Amino acid sequence: FASYYGDHMVLQKKPSGAVVWGHGELGAVVTVTLSGASGLIIVEKTAQVKGPSGTWTTVLDPMDQGGPYALTAEQGLENVTLRDIYFGDVWLCSGQSNMAMTVLQVANASQELAAATRYPYVRIFAAAPARSDVELEDLEQIDLPWSIPTAENLGHGNFTYFSAVCWLLGRSLYEALGSPIGLVEVAWGGTPIEAWSSRRVLQACGLSEDTGREGPPISLWHGACFNLKPALCFARPLNLALSSSTSPHQHLSGPQTPSVLWNAMIHPLLNMTLRGVAWYQGEANAFLNTDLYNCTFPALIADWRRAFHTGSAGQTEPLLPFGFVQLSTCRRRSADDSFAQLRWHQTADLGLVPNARMPSTFMAVAMDLGDEQSPYGSIHPRDKQNVAHRLLLGARAVAYGDKDLVFQGPYPTRAILEVTRGLLNVTYSQELICRRRDAQAFEVCCSSQASPCQWLPAPVVAVGSHTVTLALSGCRRLVLGLRYAWAEWPCEYQACPFYNPQGLPAPPFL
Repeated sequence: FASYYGDHMVLQKKPSGAVVWGHGELGAVVTVTLSGASGLIIVEKTAQVKGPSGTWTTVLDPMDQGGPYALTAEQGLENVTLRDIYFGDVWLCSGQSNMAMTVLQVANASQELAAATRYPYVRIFAAAPARSDVELEDLEQIDLPWSIPTAENLGHGNFTYFSAVCWLLGRSLYEALGSPIGLVEVAWGGTPIEAWSSRRVLQACGLSEDTGREGPPISLWHGACFNLKPALCFARPLNLALSSSTSPHQHLSGPQTPSVLWNAMIHPLLNMTLRGVAWYQGEANAFLNTDLYNCTFPALIADWRRAFHTGSAGQTEPLLPFGFVQLSTCRRRSADDSFAQLRWHQTADLGLVPNARMPSTFMAVAMDLGDEQSPYGSIHPRDKQNVAHRLLLGARAVAYGDKDLVFQGPYPTRAILEVTRGLLNVTYSQELICRRRDAQAFEVCCSSQASPCQWLPAPVVAVGSHTVTLALSGCRRLVLGLRYAWAEWPCEYQACPFYNPQGLPAPPFL
């Protein structure tokens, strides 16, 4: 079998068929059997080993959730058997250091680790960080083979394995669905989206795969959020040019090099049948090609979907559900708006997902979960439970079709200007719960021309059940724009100005 098959794994249940693949002797026929606890063969498939890579692939019949099963591959007199196999839903978790943060590092870590044994049907797997200049067929190394969760393998170390966001989401999915869950972690701290992107994505967004291989690197360690030595902040060194331009002289090296993580960590997994993806990445792109993220992120989603659908012989659905975490916080009093821009670009500049450019996606807003006292640097908040809960709501609504579930916060549907009274009335899509009247939350573009904007505070003067009334006293010209929570650290902990009754924050908008 491929090196990442093993005892205790979860394979994708019906309506999809799980893809099984491996290596063999060129031209040989491999027989794959799935048998139940009594030894009775339930599924039998044959596959021929083909060149030049010497691999075979077969699709199992769609299976109901449950187990345990044994899976055997035979070639002549040789055979390999994997045991304690379950069928359920398989989720891939990827991104940079906030995805790589382990259960050991989060709030209430000891309680979370102690609870691990209650979830023997949530199985976990972690690929080792690896990079390659060419697309690989197999993972080079594994950090954690398929395992039943324990306190030890959920809290192996800082930024190693297992991902807290991935685990908490998977555990919550198991509680909500009652189905076995397989979690595949593929993350590397400090890495930009370009490293996770195929050449197709780079070309679609006007980026060369050689982007930034010239010129001296500029260290990213600056500002209050990077308040620890690099090994603790991002787990691995990071050099990035501090620019949002697309200059060919940006220097990217190691795991930041375009496509190297796609090649080594995603491409080897493409045969897998998946149910969904969870993504937490973007901090690195607040300082690199920020203005292109509204292309690179939607393009990556579309490209991964095509690649997994094709690689799994059509078993992974074409619109593979894709959830992501909107950027949290970094520096409390920074005047830099790169985090705000990146949050906006994460939605393809449309504010909410799913949308026309990003169908079948869902987002966890995290700007109200800042953690200035995090021992891992303020860019690494420890509250991953709320992150996972918000992802869970999106997954249940978008991936599992729970149409009655509210999974995102209030968003404005219209704004009406009362010129004579100097007021702006903003109507929201949901009922508003006001937790904090922040004079700096709303700003208006008060200019005679759209660019450059003069952004001035628009204080809140009244809050209705679905409306917010803003004062425009500081603006004596045209009001050409409105924005909300447009800052690197826009909210206190769980205290943004506006939430819905379900406790979900109103997302930032421009």
